[in-house]
Formats: sequence, C-alpha cells, structure tokens
Amino acid sequence: MDAEIKDNPVRHRYELQVDGQVAYLRYRRMPGVLTLVHTEVPKPLEGKGIGARLVRHVLDLARSEGMKVVPLCPFVVAWMKRHPEYDDMRVPAEEPGLRA
Repeated sequence: MDAEIKDNPVRHRYELQVDGQVAYLRYRRMPGVLTLVHTEVPKPLEGKGIGARLVRHVLDLARSEGMKVVPLCPFVVAWMKRHPEYDDMRVPAEEPGLRA
C-alpha cells in the first residue's frame, strides 16, 4: 500500500485512495490548531491499518507545522490513547471556541 495521503482543503479532509476507494480524516483548521472531526474507512478497506495510517500521518504533519490537535473523532481519541507519544499535541476539547 504505497498510496500517498493527500490534503483536500476544499473538502477539509486528508484522503487516502486504495483500490478505487477513498478513506479520509475530516478536519477543521484554526490558527495553530487542527480539530480532527471524523475518520471514514470504506468497509472493504477496514482492518488493514488505513485509519491508523491516516491518523499518524496527520498528527506527524501537524507536529511538523507546530500545531496542536483537538481529537473529536472517537477513532482518533482511541488511537491517541494507544500512542501517548502524541499527548503533548492534545488541546482539551473543552477550551472555548475549539468545538465551533
């Protein structure tokens, strides 16, 4: 699976196309903060690590840009719990203005 994850800013999501299907991680961008809203992996692609690949890519990219993240997507929340090396990037969702 050598497909490239691409940002689709018009649709506010990072996308990965595999076998004619598109998996994505939808986001909202504010200055210095990336809110991760929803991860979608088509049924035929489930169980292949595609969701995890999307999350890791987006978090690594956000880190390289000096951004913090608000994980609203349950998949992202669960993934981040298993990968505490990303805890320093987390912004509590309760902070004013971050859920809008």
